[in-house]
Amino acid sequence: MLTIGDLSRRTGTKVPTIRYYEKIDLLEEPERSDGGQRRYEGSAVERLTFIRHARDMGFGLDAIRALLDLTRYPDASCETADQLAIKQLELVNQHIARLEALKKELESMIGGCNHADVANCRILEVLNNHDECLGEHAKLDKCLDHQG
Repeated sequence: MLTIGDLSRRTGTKVPTIRYYEKIDLLEEPERSDGGQRRYEGSAVERLTFIRHARDMGFGLDAIRALLDLTRYPDASCETADQLAIKQLELVNQHIARLEALKKELESMIGGCNHADVANCRILEVLNNHDECLGEHAKLDKCLDHQG
């Protein structure tokens, strides 16, 4: 049996996060010692490792809950898992596109700056007036806002 501290160290998950996952039923509430201390079985390490890895991959808590539910039916089709992964990949691609637009905007701002004085700083001009931007990141942000 593991204490919450042991579980935290083994999985690299902070104690408040473990408690939160218990509260929202992603992680089963463990047995308690006579003194009220949480006591986890080894299966909690596996489940929490799964949750952490899914979070690292960007999956939301609802998707993780659905994926964990699937693990209870080893003979079922993995179509739901495929669909959740495809949706996550689409989100990652949208984020990459946004980051690429931001990179282009930052490169343009830096390239347009004469690096002389603050009164003539292109970076500050663009940040102060969004109309000065190339605008691609703003268009993409509006597009993503409507999708999500």
